Amino acid sequence: MKENTFYITTTLPYVNAQPHLGHAMEFLRADVLARFETDRKKQVFFNTGTDEHGQKIYQKAQAEQMSVQSYCDQQAENFKKLKPQLNLSFNSFIRTTDEHHVKAAQEFWKRCEQNGSIYKKNYKQKYCVGCELEKTDSELIDGKCPEHHNQALEIREEENYFFKFSAWQEKLLLFYEKNPDFVAPQKRFKEIKNFVAQGLADFSISRLKEKMPWGVDVPGDPQHVMYVWFDALINYISCLGWPQDLEKFSKFWPGVQICGKDNLRQQTAMWQAMLMAADLPNSQKVFVNGHIGVNGQKMSKSLGNVIAPKEMVTRYGLDATRYLLLAMGNFGEDFDISWEKMDIKYTADLANGLGNLLSRTTNMIEKYFKGKLPASLEKPEDWKKINTEFVTAMENMESSKALTIIWALIGECNEYIEKNKPWDLAKTNQAQLVIVLQRLLSSLKFCTLKLAPFMPATAQKMTEALDGDIIYKIEPLFPRLEK
Repeated sequence: MKENTFYITTTLPYVNAQPHLGHAMEFLRADVLARFETDRKKQVFFNTGTDEHGQKIYQKAQAEQMSVQSYCDQQAENFKKLKPQLNLSFNSFIRTTDEHHVKAAQEFWKRCEQNGSIYKKNYKQKYCVGCELEKTDSELIDGKCPEHHNQALEIREEENYFFKFSAWQEKLLLFYEKNPDFVAPQKRFKEIKNFVAQGLADFSISRLKEKMPWGVDVPGDPQHVMYVWFDALINYISCLGWPQDLEKFSKFWPGVQICGKDNLRQQTAMWQAMLMAADLPNSQKVFVNGHIGVNGQKMSKSLGNVIAPKEMVTRYGLDATRYLLLAMGNFGEDFDISWEKMDIKYTADLANGLGNLLSRTTNMIEKYFKGKLPASLEKPEDWKKINTEFVTAMENMESSKALTIIWALIGECNEYIEKNKPWDLAKTNQAQLVIVLQRLLSSLKFCTLKLAPFMPATAQKMTEALDGDIIYKIEPLFPRLEK
């Protein structure tokens, strides 16, 4: 890990559909880590964007009776809107139709070709348009793609360019061995190591333009465009100015990537082999997210159970939405949500938990000391342990674990109030009242610092109320939900 800079990137959402909670989750996990590293005084480069080439995009634009570029422009704007909707802090939004990216992809192709990793051949292959990937029989269930079982596979027979994926098997396995934390969680790392160990097949990296014209032109061969996965993966370095701005590139690369488990092969094997073929350093770490289900089912338009990020913000507010998405599932695992589950957690953790603690504490300080509390006590010894556990969880992308650590302290503080009864101490023991409220105030300040990457607006309100010479009484930040 570089000392003064930090680079994190999401995968680029494919723009054939509207933003959904899976995108929101990936963006938020990256955002929290980017804010956390910013708080540690690092210069952070946070990249996301849109993946805009390939057959699905081409077909979708035709169905909408739009030019493909106009369709992509429209969809890119929908994803850009997630920034204000979720208060994201990304400072790079790359589109694979950007001129700079196109040139970078072509230069990357040339380097792989010069190094002997690209060749041309005729082939016949089963192909899933939904995945934009070729499929072997071993990957199919009853002859169909398990991820797109309602969609018939295509049989493709044509002359394409291929990437010599097979040539990088041993070097990938050696890289994995030397970097035992390269993929998290470990069970996903085990999956990809097993996949590579079983042998790698070269994969097609071009399409005939006459059949599928929407893509980056292959250098030196105007009859072909690049396969969408080959082109899209290069965004992780083109966003850093590669190959023109090598100073910026070397300043931030290699970086940390976040992806969904459906993209495991592409991010942790294909892309890493491509980097080796282009004589570039591999990524630093890849965090792999699980799926979000709704009421026990995979989120799907056909099932009518898709929850949009905007719907959650409307019901819970922005920071509460951030909290719920980051706290409800363990990193790397599939998890299930529902409006009922989210309502319960919102009420327990935010309205009755943090909101109640903050309101009660500031109200008592205002009531008993007119907002002026004597100087705080030293930090409790147990905070060192809490801080260490919190930092470890953050560095490992375990946002729900990090939040659980802080909410344990919030719960202890609410219990501390009931046990010590400050309202009685105000009548009988003023010195002890000072100690109790100082402990609560210090704990809230400690929590505020930790919550800033997760709930930046809430942390700002808490800071304004708690950090001055006068502690301001603050109304509950999380209103009761309407039934």
